[in-house]
Amino acid sequence: MTIAKLPAVGLLLVWLFAVPAGADENRRLIVVTGAPGLPEYEAMFDEWAGQWKLAAEKAQVPFVRIGAPRPNKPDDPEPNDRDRVRDLLTELKDAGLAELWLVLIGHGTFDGETAKYNLRGPDFSAKELSQWIDSAAERTIVINCASSSAPFINRLAGTNRIVVTSTSSGFESNFSRFGQYLAESISAADIDLDKDRQVSLLEAFIAATSRTNEFYSSRARLATEHAVIEDNGDGRGTPGDWFRGIRAVKQSEDGTPADGLRANQVFLDPGPEIVKLTSAVRAQRDELEQQLEQLRQSKDSMSDEQYLQRLEPILIQLAELYRDASDASDASADGAGASAK
Repeated sequence: MTIAKLPAVGLLLVWLFAVPAGADENRRLIVVTGAPGLPEYEAMFDEWAGQWKLAAEKAQVPFVRIGAPRPNKPDDPEPNDRDRVRDLLTELKDAGLAELWLVLIGHGTFDGETAKYNLRGPDFSAKELSQWIDSAAERTIVINCASSSAPFINRLAGTNRIVVTSTSSGFESNFSRFGQYLAESISAADIDLDKDRQVSLLEAFIAATSRTNEFYSSRARLATEHAVIEDNGDGRGTPGDWFRGIRAVKQSEDGTPADGLRANQVFLDPGPEIVKLTSAVRAQRDELEQQLEQLRQSKDSMSDEQYLQRLEPILIQLAELYRDASDASDASADGAGASAK
């Protein structure tokens, strides 16, 4: 079937998922803005979505927007953004993506049992979204910036998933400002905590959490939102104030390790050094960095000599991995240059 003969929905999907020249075909960023409720919120949500779009363009990540403001046409039927989100995520399951980012901006609700994200038209629940994103990509990042968003963590947590919510409870139902600060932080160079010339999702989360807290404290107001991040699959989020730098300095009462390690390995804009790494090499790097963090966490239980003996081989493997990736990239560039001649 040619594109000209595709049904309307098919044409929409072709257009939405068209990958611009030079973009990373293995990644996608979908930003959804929900029902604003008030005009002032619509303007805010549109601005935050625009910041994500700019960040995606800088990172050369294909960008999809659902829920953009519409002209005031009362005779038009209410759009069904719920079906658009579902259809787009279903379509992605055949794309073989390495990484999917899904950002939800707006309002949410929680009735004590079911958490929902508010859309123009029918809403969707955390349970429904969990089904839609299943097998959508090798790694999926869901960022829910809506009020009452915390229960999404319980439904969405899993292997190779990172979930961020603007609240730590479904009953934190007031308007959430965290989304603004995360949108502003996701590619801000001045929040590079570990000085590796990249901004990880964890670093952006920590910065956005800090700025959200500053908003309430500077106005002597009680904070009505407490963002959390989940990346180890246990379904329990970690708040931003548990971190010093990029490492969590607190643990839950039962000693469960805090989240953050995997989120610090994820970058919307990886930068030139990380781009050199293939998916397989990135997986090796991530595993070695996880071993390194686990070793650091158990340092107090061993002697300095034991620690160094276990530390050295991990650092050597990491150094060799980057060296080999750099050599392969240089060889590829030299080959391309020779072909051009």
